[in-house]
Amino acid sequence: MSTKVFDSKFFNGEVFKGYVARIPKTRTNELKKSRAIVSNPDVARSLKDGDGGNYIVSTMKDIISGTKPQNYDGQTNITSQSTTTYKQGKIVVGRSQAWTEKDFSYDITGGQDFLENVAQQISDYWEDVDQDTLLSVLKGVFNMTSGENKKFVDTHTHDISKNTVNNQMNGTTLNTAMQRALGQHKSKFALAIMHSMVATNLENLNLLEYLKYTDKNGMTRNLAMGTLNGRLVLVDDGMPLEEVTEGYMKVDATVEGALKVVDSGAVEGQINKESVTPVVQGYTAKANDYVVLRKAGVEYTTFVLGEGAIELTDCGVKTPYEPHRDPYKNGGEDTLISRQRKCISPYGISFTQSSVQSESPTDAELEKGANWELVKSANGSKTIDIKAIPIARIISRG
Repeated sequence: MSTKVFDSKFFNGEVFKGYVARIPKTRTNELKKSRAIVSNPDVARSLKDGDGGNYIVSTMKDIISGTKPQNYDGQTNITSQSTTTYKQGKIVVGRSQAWTEKDFSYDITGGQDFLENVAQQISDYWEDVDQDTLLSVLKGVFNMTSGENKKFVDTHTHDISKNTVNNQMNGTTLNTAMQRALGQHKSKFALAIMHSMVATNLENLNLLEYLKYTDKNGMTRNLAMGTLNGRLVLVDDGMPLEEVTEGYMKVDATVEGALKVVDSGAVEGQINKESVTPVVQGYTAKANDYVVLRKAGVEYTTFVLGEGAIELTDCGVKTPYEPHRDPYKNGGEDTLISRQRKCISPYGISFTQSSVQSESPTDAELEKGANWELVKSANGSKTIDIKAIPIARIISRG
């Protein structure tokens, strides 16, 4: 009895009585399935009612504001204020994929229909794609670099990974991050989505307790969610992580363990300029900088989101699924083609199209900070209050 391979399919050349079970899906896509992601049917309708396209500009109403009220004393004139409207740019992201299976694969494996296997998994495939696109959008938002945009990134990022100690999440990290981002409005945050390594560390500290589910047979098991500081915690290994090498990097003076760079004669809390080596790529030490030695390891990103923080709307395509048969190629083969167009828009943040080469941005283009900016007023003179945007991130070593 021999085992052979044809077109990436194993088969028994003498006797074939069945095919192996499908490989289990390992991704959970908790971000895509969370309450932070909502659909906005108005987006899809506006594309159909208008002239189509891939870019939409919608409006947002401002809250009432103004100066202090006037003194009502019978002799002071009353002055009035007006509200502002904001405009938000939203991009539609188009993606396509196809799968081809040969007739001979069907014949040589005893009648296994591999294209049917593909069809049964397409929805799971697009779930993975959507989550990857969502993460690219969040990366792009936190890559903004100028003005109020940078202020948003700085205040909505709680980075403890550079600390020499206390660089892992603990019982106060989430609460501090939420207050840092929204101040007294931190209650807008509803959930945190983190890597299983971060969740496991919190669990080991008895800070995270997973919610449980009991089935109809009375069997109880843990769900991939728990609670921390009163917020739902979702666990998903699709969350971003970065492996870093050891090196000194420039930090703010307030970072725990930061050393002040001096030309010479360093004392406690200082470091001589020539001793700042190795350095993180692109950094050159100079006097009066503050640096910290970033040890080699892994930095994990946890996203903290409010309900409805991101819109994800299916805008539809003319032909979402399309079969194609070529009876000549490779003795005959079938192809299943799939397409989708979805609008992804974080609350209070516009897609600018500043650095996009086609009608639909790539993941790399979505991750460019230049393609994102805070929502602006109609005349461009005012940006949305960053404390109205329930999106934040925590960077930690676990």
